[in-house]
Amino acid sequence: MSSIEQVKTIIDSTLELGGRARAFGRETPLLGDIPELDSMAVVNLMTTMEEQFDIVVEDDEVSAETFATLGDLVDFVDFKLAAA
Repeated sequence: MSSIEQVKTIIDSTLELGGRARAFGRETPLLGDIPELDSMAVVNLMTTMEEQFDIVVEDDEVSAETFATLGDLVDFVDFKLAAA
């Protein structure tokens, strides 16, 4: 499974979107456009991604730009995977 598909699955499950994330594309806005994606959900998403991808995300690496679009989030995950 590609990282974009894995991230969509994590988003859908963590935010309990009932399958809505399957239709997301790289340009789909996240932060500010998905009501379920609040500050606590960001923390839950990061924790789940750390577990699923076996990566470590430092607090100072998380910003609004990381969650601007699905593509931005996937690029961040891919960067962390390449650095691991």
